Amino acid sequence: MNINEQHISEHLKNEKEKHHAPPIVDDLEMRIKRVFRANKRKVIYQKISTAVAILMILLVASANINESFAITLSEIPILGKVVQVFSFRFDAIDTENVHANVETPVITGLDNETLQSALNEKYYEENKTLYDTFMAEVGDITALGGHMGFDSGYEIKTNTDEILSIGRYYVSTAGSSSTTFSFDTIDKIEGIMITLPSLFKDQTYVTRISDYLIQHMKEEMLADPDKIYWVNEGDFEAFKSIKTDQNFYITAEGKLMISFDKYEVGPGFMGIVEFEIPTDVISDLLVSDKYIH
Repeated sequence: MNINEQHISEHLKNEKEKHHAPPIVDDLEMRIKRVFRANKRKVIYQKISTAVAILMILLVASANINESFAITLSEIPILGKVVQVFSFRFDAIDTENVHANVETPVITGLDNETLQSALNEKYYEENKTLYDTFMAEVGDITALGGHMGFDSGYEIKTNTDEILSIGRYYVSTAGSSSTTFSFDTIDKIEGIMITLPSLFKDQTYVTRISDYLIQHMKEEMLADPDKIYWVNEGDFEAFKSIKTDQNFYITAEGKLMISFDKYEVGPGFMGIVEFEIPTDVISDLLVSDKYIH
């Protein structure tokens, strides 16, 4: 028997012994469990990665091919009908003179897909316009030598089984800065937008809320000298009344929040200011207590 034949014979003998040897059950069971857990994690990660990948592909494709940007993402695996908000980012810029960061919300999972697509299209088009305008202005600033920047993003104010409130902000910086907020509040169950006028029987709420806010701002200034609101006669652009479509959102506790942009009711250092309106101040004016209670 040559060396190769001897090696093969010994190998076959070893394999035969392994085959007839009693199994090591505990070790085998542990290995199976480890493989199962690893595969389970792998499947989950693959599903998440697939969902995110499909989301981003649809976003990019829609942004570059479909002018209407009418995206519908409710059929993405793993997302199902759970209402979620994702981010779509334009190219960020951060140099010595120029800064730009644009984060756009993308809603998924609404039963009302028409509303969902309309909102996503609106958010995208708003930020695209801001971004394109900014980029056009950057050339002039760079040529002249200056500093310019803007940030556009969003905050989820409320996300309950019934209500989704999204606040979208825009901060522009060129010497000084200005900040504006826009809010959308959605009834996820009914699939409708909730507007401030829709909460009330008539426009009496404008005067009721305005009177409360003026009194409340004055009380805040008395309690804290560092707070300044333009609510007194002779003040710079004294605040007298909210708008019929004033910025607002509804909290998870069912409270109405009224929001004012920077410089809207006070000096710049006050920034964005928000006030909770006590429900007993407006309860008799409400259409129902479905949202505000």
